Amino acid sequence: MKPERWTNPANKLFPHQVGFTAPPHDFDAAPSDFLRIAPDTVGAHGRMLHVPDYAHELTQRIDNFHLLEEVVHCMSNNGADVVGQVGTNWVHCQGTTPDEIHDICARISDTYETPFHMAGYCLIEALSDLNIEKIALNSVYYWPDWRDGIARFLREAGFDLVYAGNFVDQGFYDTQEKVNEKTWIFPGELAEKSMTRVAELAPQAEAIVVNGMPNWRRADGVPQRALYYTPALEEVVGKSIVASDVALYWRIFKTLGVAPEGNHGQLLSTLS
Repeated sequence: MKPERWTNPANKLFPHQVGFTAPPHDFDAAPSDFLRIAPDTVGAHGRMLHVPDYAHELTQRIDNFHLLEEVVHCMSNNGADVVGQVGTNWVHCQGTTPDEIHDICARISDTYETPFHMAGYCLIEALSDLNIEKIALNSVYYWPDWRDGIARFLREAGFDLVYAGNFVDQGFYDTQEKVNEKTWIFPGELAEKSMTRVAELAPQAEAIVVNGMPNWRRADGVPQRALYYTPALEEVVGKSIVASDVALYWRIFKTLGVAPEGNHGQLLSTLS
């Protein structure tokens, strides 16, 4: 059971308290990004998964999937109102279907009396909320097995996936090894180039889905995720862009009954 003291708002640091997981061996931008667009009634707390010798392999996610439940348990004890899991791969790493992930999230949420949202599943919820059926997947830096895993997951959710490709497929890098050397941070101009390329390859798509946590450097060298580029990129390609980090924030705000501040693209604007 969630500690009873959290039922009294006077015991909480913030009226709305959000917990985030982070993949092992990655300093995660999600808590910072989320707070930058949240009203000051919202607080965020992050907790990394501890997996020694982590090498970003899907098998390691399978072996440590149970740690996600441990995070929710800890966050529940600390008074979190909702917990978000950062990173798209976890929903498909075990070959799970969307229905199975829905049930896993529901069980964990009920057990610890704290809603739990997984970024990969939030893509499905966000696309459904926007009434989008035909999609293209910009798989950015994803390795081929990661790309194929999330593509399978989206198809099983019932979406018409008309294109799925990463930076190598799109012709921006010769090999996956060169992509991996960037450690998830890419030149700022690649954000628009990549989205434009996908839009050209899949003109029939109603939306471009972006998996993972790609970062693009702005002019002063600071890396920024899709959250910051979405409004401008939607203007360029003329269609919705639904990135997994933005979908996660959208789902958390929706659970809290709170709207973000500012303009951050079509999905988050539905909460205004």
